[in-house]
Amino acid sequence: MLHRVPVLLVLSAWAAQAQIPKDPASLAAGKKLYEYYCAFCHGKGDDGFAANLMSPQLPHAPTDNALINIIRSGIPGTDMPASAGMTDREVRQLAGFVRALGRSAPQSVAGDTAKGAAAFRSRCAGCHMVNGSGGRMGPDLSDVGAKRSPANLRTSILDANASIVPGWAVAHVTLNDGLAVSGVKINEDQFSVMIREADGKIHHIDKDSAREIGVDPKSSMPSYKGAIPDGELNDLVAYLFSLRGGM
Repeated sequence: MLHRVPVLLVLSAWAAQAQIPKDPASLAAGKKLYEYYCAFCHGKGDDGFAANLMSPQLPHAPTDNALINIIRSGIPGTDMPASAGMTDREVRQLAGFVRALGRSAPQSVAGDTAKGAAAFRSRCAGCHMVNGSGGRMGPDLSDVGAKRSPANLRTSILDANASIVPGWAVAHVTLNDGLAVSGVKINEDQFSVMIREADGKIHHIDKDSAREIGVDPKSSMPSYKGAIPDGELNDLVAYLFSLRGGM
């Protein structure tokens, strides 16, 4: 026996999944929107200081609806802002272009991930954490492969100042009694500054008690250009690109 599905239910199910255009004209329009609104932070999609968009799976946008909502509303608590002045059609065109970037993403890179993990432990784990193990002077890299492209990872290793992650500036404070404290600046307001040292100890310092407060203009991470063999670099990039944070 055949059952008729109410037309309203069919239309509701169709509307539940956003329609992202894939035709050449829409992708061309989306590219222009991307260059105007997004390229400053995301670069070409895989070489900016913001999230890598040349990925088949975006952690914050697993569905087209989620991607459209992020473009419209941003991501609270992050540097990703809401769109300003874009029409619904433009939002969908931009989303279509972002998805096209994902379809062109590399799935793997040359290198031995096991050897790369060993290189990470010897060179990077003092400052960076992966899956709960490691240091806290740099960003947690547990899902860095979902956020950064192989090209961006390679560039960051060879030249740490090429793409400094916001929120990881290193501050140096000299107190009135001469004691010096250095670490990642995790918060600052008109009256105080909070610093986390390499061992995880947090200092909440009143500015009235500080003789001098300075912030490094450069990354605290060393640059490895000329200091790491090509084979080890390939292995390290392959390992970092494999880190997906449980995706």
